[in-house]
Amino acid sequence: MRALIFDVDGTLIDSVDFHATAWQKAFAHFGHEIPFADIRSQIGKGGDQLMPVFLSQEEMKTESKALEAWRGDYFKRNFLPKLKPFPHVRELFQRVLKDGYKIALASSAKGDELQVYKEICQIDDLLDAETSSDDAEESKPHPDIFLAARKRLGEVSAEECLVVGDSPYDAEAAGKAGMPSIGFLCGGFPKDVLEKAGFQKLYQDAADFLRNYDKSPIS
Repeated sequence: MRALIFDVDGTLIDSVDFHATAWQKAFAHFGHEIPFADIRSQIGKGGDQLMPVFLSQEEMKTESKALEAWRGDYFKRNFLPKLKPFPHVRELFQRVLKDGYKIALASSAKGDELQVYKEICQIDDLLDAETSSDDAEESKPHPDIFLAARKRLGEVSAEECLVVGDSPYDAEAAGKAGMPSIGFLCGGFPKDVLEKAGFQKLYQDAADFLRNYDKSPIS
């Protein structure tokens, strides 16, 4: 293993419920009443993959751009200032770099949101590469974002990249990219769902991974 590629929402930052609420509000604004739990189960996908779960093809043509823009604005105004990192994210990154691994971020968030996330986690100075939804034609569970991250890491093969995520869509995307993956439970997805999706090992969060670092797949 030569590099770790981290998802961000639900993996490094406690943001899944906020994203689900913003999507629910956006759908309701456009006349679609959708249960919170149904939307939350789709968080981890980008908007291009999430919206078709709840909208018809015709609604996607007429509403998707405006709906996603409304969601983004609502999220930034109401929730972005409230986001907090999970414990010991920076310390984990420092340990990974100390051991000679490269680090990349691969998020379904927009580029401007990702910049704020880096500041929240205090990891901007600890990264070798990053990609957002702006760098991928299709978001997770498609592999585009992870493949773009690997490319930016330089001479590193897919097999040498360990993906760290919190959703089944991270595991699916990693598998399609030919990358091994481990999962964090802090994003709120059930353990059995994450295991079925393909994560090789599960930890509670960054702090748990750091505590068990010497027994982890990269030790």
